[in-house]
Amino acid sequence: MPPRTQHVQRLTSLSQFHIQRTLTQSPRFVHSSSRRNTSASQDVHDHSTSPASHQDSTSLGTSSSRGPTPPLARLPTSTVVRSYLITRLSSSPALLTLCFTMLQRMLDSKSYLTSIERNPVLAKILKSTFYAQFCAGETKKEVKVNTAAARDALGYDGIILEYALEVLGGKAPTEQEIAQEIDVWRKGMLDSIEVAREGDFIGLKWSGLGRHALHLLKTQQPATPEMWTAINMACDAAAAKNVALLPSAEEESSNPGSEAWTLALQKKYNTPEQGRAVLYTTYQCYLKSISTRLAQHLAKAQKEGYIAGVKLVRGAYLTSEPRDLIWETKEGTDKNYDACAEAVLKQTWTSAVPAPSTSPNSPFPPVNIVIATHNQASVQKAQAIRAAQLASSPSPQSLPRLTYAQLQGMADEISQELVQDPAKIQDVQSKVVKCMTWGTTTQCLNYLMRRASENKEAAMRTEDTRKAMGRELFRRFKAGVGLS
Repeated sequence: MPPRTQHVQRLTSLSQFHIQRTLTQSPRFVHSSSRRNTSASQDVHDHSTSPASHQDSTSLGTSSSRGPTPPLARLPTSTVVRSYLITRLSSSPALLTLCFTMLQRMLDSKSYLTSIERNPVLAKILKSTFYAQFCAGETKKEVKVNTAAARDALGYDGIILEYALEVLGGKAPTEQEIAQEIDVWRKGMLDSIEVAREGDFIGLKWSGLGRHALHLLKTQQPATPEMWTAINMACDAAAAKNVALLPSAEEESSNPGSEAWTLALQKKYNTPEQGRAVLYTTYQCYLKSISTRLAQHLAKAQKEGYIAGVKLVRGAYLTSEPRDLIWETKEGTDKNYDACAEAVLKQTWTSAVPAPSTSPNSPFPPVNIVIATHNQASVQKAQAIRAAQLASSPSPQSLPRLTYAQLQGMADEISQELVQDPAKIQDVQSKVVKCMTWGTTTQCLNYLMRRASENKEAAMRTEDTRKAMGRELFRRFKAGVGLS
């Protein structure tokens, strides 16, 4: 039999074995693992909720003494298998469309057999596969346990938590409905902040405040007093707990309004006395105008004396935005992303992010940065800038706060390389976090389906992760049969 055929058969056999275990066993926690990151600082909080032992962390996951530990060796085998299969599905347009169709039918179904909420077997299967891949838990207690596992077993410095329950569009709301939608948002934000730990982030959408909020954003009007009360409650709670808030960018029709709300809050909360950014603005770098807007916002922060919070993403509405607003090619987006990242990392005005024309000698403002990307080239460029700064800086504490962020269940090969980078020990102002959704299985799957529909192209860009998981599975197989 040809060697390639033998390899495929071995990998298939291994995958089938672990898939069966993943679907049939009943782990206590979604992300539990017995593997501990002894090199990372151990968390002194919530010891009573440390994760249960995960039997998939077997000898197949240990590295050979012949070489350094591979980055993905920390992941339980069930996680590697699940990631491989899900990224194999998502990297195929036909399979991804079929999966979307089937999941949507299950979410909408009223039949006992096909309804996620009514059929406990179906709910268990989905919770141990798609839910476990991307989500943190259904309850606040489960979220605390699973995020602790991400820190202790996988070495992440923190979490971005996003509550899955959303207020969706529809006809104009009544006054009572407006109040109810604000209350839903307020409760979800305060619950998320409650389960977060110091140094974590909370993802949110201003449009989540309800249908009237979305109308105000699109017409660039300020929030109502009732909305501001809820927003300030969330910001006060976050500031008191040393948690940061990451309002998402949305479609460009509502972004100017969203940015106006966020900048007003940055001025109030991102003070020198606070010493860090509580509020960040998200910049979608597929927009041609975004580097100019970023420059304007940085100049505003400098003039008004607050810390600029900058989160850089490529963008999530490629199929729905007017094409003239977006770079014609992916290369254009990549170049713009890296140019924006370089400016804020170096805290230097550049041709892409210029100083204000009225004050060309204006100093660059203090800035906190989130590099949110699954693009390895962009991550490596940011690392190179940071390494040069560390080599030349007499005090690493003087560098701006920097966070690398990837979605839970995606780009784990990039996240783990960042976590295990030896230079990270010296970079006391940097951290690596994973973005996780929390809520019930139905809430989270609806949320993930909407996010994937908004950015279906990105959902299909998982080829690198699939290949990395395939290599890791083969490495574990060889270790298990004594070939390495």
